[in-house]
Amino acid sequence: MTFTQHNHNGVVYMTSPNIAVTHAFSTRFGGVSSGIFSTLNLGLNLSDERSNVTENYNRLCTAIGISSDDIVYSNQVHGTRIRTVSRNDCGLLHKACTTEQADGLVTNEPDVALMVFTADCVPILLHDPTRGVVGAVHAGWRGTAANIARAAVQKMTDEYGCNPSDIHAAIGPCISVCCFEVGDDVAQALSEYQECITASGEKYKADLKKYNRLILNKAGVLNISISDECTCCSNDKYWSHRYTKGERGSQVAIIKL
Repeated sequence: MTFTQHNHNGVVYMTSPNIAVTHAFSTRFGGVSSGIFSTLNLGLNLSDERSNVTENYNRLCTAIGISSDDIVYSNQVHGTRIRTVSRNDCGLLHKACTTEQADGLVTNEPDVALMVFTADCVPILLHDPTRGVVGAVHAGWRGTAANIARAAVQKMTDEYGCNPSDIHAAIGPCISVCCFEVGDDVAQALSEYQECITASGEKYKADLKKYNRLILNKAGVLNISISDECTCCSNDKYWSHRYTKGERGSQVAIIKL
């Protein structure tokens, strides 16, 4: 599904057609960082100048109409923990670090901006317009294999009484099957949905977008939009860990009631 590209004073970000609340998938465009972090690096624990990262957040937040004081994020560890957060968890952005480990966030409170970091991994944003709940998920191949998307849906159901059929999901720009070549270990870890793994010489190609869609479908989520962009192919527009061999910044996915 085609996402919409926005440009606010040079800050370029993408939105999904089926998410009706404030949200964004950032790109590399519109910041002040230089070198390998050029230009809109939003990674907080990299070696970029802190003043540059702060200005990058100021520009992105202005573009999408939120305050940096509203942002909540976690220390991502490629696990399956989903945190329930509130207004009390906001404000950590200005400290540039957090000890809370999680790869997903959910809330039903307004003006709490959930944020996850990616640079090839799959960003998934969730919105239940019936119950007024949002979620943000970071799904690398490990999290994907461990069904973190299902865990997020379950958390929304358990904590807030959401019906999965009411949830809208957006799978944002990430590495696509064209570029995600993996070995036997990753292919085996992703074996639950064999249709997402295809042979590629002595290795395999893995389709993480399709895999997460199937996970969401099985969890009862049917309203799903999927970005058609590959972060590795479009490495001029998005940060790609694989393309840069780790010499890169980070983009973010943000959602707020």
